[in-house]
Amino acid sequence: MEMRIEAIQLAEAINIKKFRAEFRTEAFSGSTSEVFYALADNNRYLYLFDYGVVVFSNYDAVAKSEFLNFVKNYTNVPIDIDLSEEYLIRTDNSQNKFIVRNDHVSVPKIDADVLRTVMLNTAQSVALEFYELLSDELISSSKEYILQLEQHGKLKISKTDLLKYIGKVLNVKNSIIDNLYILDDPNLVWDNEDLNLLNKNLKANFDINPRFRDLDYRLQIVEDNLTLFTDVLNVRESARLEWIIIILIAVDIVIALAFH
Repeated sequence: MEMRIEAIQLAEAINIKKFRAEFRTEAFSGSTSEVFYALADNNRYLYLFDYGVVVFSNYDAVAKSEFLNFVKNYTNVPIDIDLSEEYLIRTDNSQNKFIVRNDHVSVPKIDADVLRTVMLNTAQSVALEFYELLSDELISSSKEYILQLEQHGKLKISKTDLLKYIGKVLNVKNSIIDNLYILDDPNLVWDNEDLNLLNKNLKANFDINPRFRDLDYRLQIVEDNLTLFTDVLNVRESARLEWIIIILIAVDIVIALAFH
């Protein structure tokens, strides 16, 4: 038996509470940040996360498309890029342990807990890819401003545009910080040695922890650049105020001399 897992980054966020209230199917498990459905009538499984990822198992193209159109009503800041990741679960009755490979995991049997563990790690992987793209975009844009400083000794950008860039950087960073919990181990693996090992091996396969450390390093570079740009902006504003003061003093002197 083989089951295909597909995780899709649909938006920056999904309102899980509102979705659960209006999706007329009882959840197998869930919390305020995620919800898992086991649809026994057609052997489908569905996992949604509040950081904008939907994970399908055993869904055909039509059913998947219909659900994506439905769940968009509960998303916040939809993304316009095709961002997804696939992984396979295969049953192998000849062995009684989990064997994780690059493109699949072999398991003695497939149950809801195994599915949740695999779907969760696939969701974490695609979410990290989304944040990696955002951090790359921030670094690329900051390089443009650094090049301006190197070539012209100043930033050729308006105060408004620079503040917009600073706001964008802070928004992305806050979004990532808010979703740091995506790296946490799921509760279901805490008391199950086999599931715990499966979870660790999947994290290693998807390079979850190294990718997060790299992401954190990139954000630190962006933050350092942000501090530099803020200092440049403050210096520019201070120089502007100094010239205004000098001009006002000069005007006062001219007026005083004229009346004298």
